[in-house]
Amino acid sequence: MRRLRGTAVAAIALTLVVSACAKDSGQNSTNNAGSAGGCEFSTPPTAPATSSTTAAAGDRVDGSALKIGLAYDIGGRGDASFNDLAAAGFDKAIADMGVKKENTRELSAAPNEDESAKQTRLRQLASEGFNPIVGVGFAYTESLKVVAPEFPNVKFGLVDSAVEGAANVTPLVFAEQEGAFLAGVVAAYQSKKCHVGFVGGVDIPLIQKFEAGYNQGARTAAPKVQIDKKYITPAGDFTGFQDPPKGQEAAKGLIDKGADVVYPAAGASGIGVFAAVKQAGVLAIGCDADQYNQPALAANRDVIVASSLKRVDVAVYDFFHAAAKNDVASLPEVFDLKSNGVGYATSGGKVDAKLQGILEGYKAQIIEGKIKVADKV
Repeated sequence: MRRLRGTAVAAIALTLVVSACAKDSGQNSTNNAGSAGGCEFSTPPTAPATSSTTAAAGDRVDGSALKIGLAYDIGGRGDASFNDLAAAGFDKAIADMGVKKENTRELSAAPNEDESAKQTRLRQLASEGFNPIVGVGFAYTESLKVVAPEFPNVKFGLVDSAVEGAANVTPLVFAEQEGAFLAGVVAAYQSKKCHVGFVGGVDIPLIQKFEAGYNQGARTAAPKVQIDKKYITPAGDFTGFQDPPKGQEAAKGLIDKGADVVYPAAGASGIGVFAAVKQAGVLAIGCDADQYNQPALAANRDVIVASSLKRVDVAVYDFFHAAAKNDVASLPEVFDLKSNGVGYATSGGKVDAKLQGILEGYKAQIIEGKIKVADKV
């Protein structure tokens, strides 16, 4: 098993801000079982005395001679989610390794673009001497099957997928369902109606992992919780990751059905989800980034009670660092809770100390293997 360097986790991982505030109803967020419409909760696990993960000191790499490239998924910088995390890891690598600005390149994708456009983007970076290069998102899988063999000396990193038989393509994959499980626990405890919702950007296996973990977490905490879902677009139509108005419409539909906590795994479409949640006066759980602290969401951040973290920033940073040392084998096979590759944030002050302890208890059980989180619905 490859190991995650502690430096990146310590340097990039988002700070968890925990407050002892009660819910805005004036009721303690972990004590609403038995209240009108509230959930009845299972006996929660006990929080461990110490953290289950550690961070060790790492080393610096001189990347001043490197040319590094990043090929975004649709949305690019500014999606307040997946792509922005990749950008953060890219920026951190540039700063920490001393990469010259003129030796960096970022290229973006268009919704539902032809496969040849992705190949052209990757070829452009590789032919111009950029090495290593990261493709942000599984959408680059088929393109790398073609392009990677054309440039055998270029190290490619691929977020969310793998290319079988390509020795120069390093998969950067995550246990998204584990972070989503903890989001489901928060949703159940924060719901006044014991009724929560999930908005998926596109109905594909990757997003279904978020749904599966969220559902399992909510039902583990509160077996009778009601869960509704809505996918913005079907498989094959990737505009569902970049359509805030449709995200807003999807969330409104769930809220109209009675959901009072909504969790989107929808990329930039989540911006619309949070707008709908704010308008309805209910609550939301962020996804991928600590979305309470995302500048693009400042107007609606007060409805975000927690976020599941998918540390794409850590994976991208670690890949560039490891590639510069010619040591990509040191990376983890899966970025999960144990490696700090996924997690949760509670910025905003709506999660009290008791619920924080419950989350840490569930987290420890997942890391220890006592809870196996499903990756399929």
